[in-house]
Amino acid sequence: MTQHESPTDRSFLVVVNHEEQYSVWAADRQVPDGWRAEGFAGTREQCLDHVERIWTDMRPLSLRRRMAEQDS
Repeated sequence: MTQHESPTDRSFLVVVNHEEQYSVWAADRQVPDGWRAEGFAGTREQCLDHVERIWTDMRPLSLRRRMAEQDS
């Protein structure tokens, strides 16, 4: 962030990892290894609102799969 830039001026991305866990990442930075851009971008608040709407099950994907196997 530059000296004259406020956090509300900065653009962010929603990122997701292989376990379908979500995070918010500054759009001007390289997405870290193990994460990929999910497709939504906006202000930090917009991205957090998006994550809240779509991430309804916070259990990691591997745990959800293991539990589904046990139920069948």
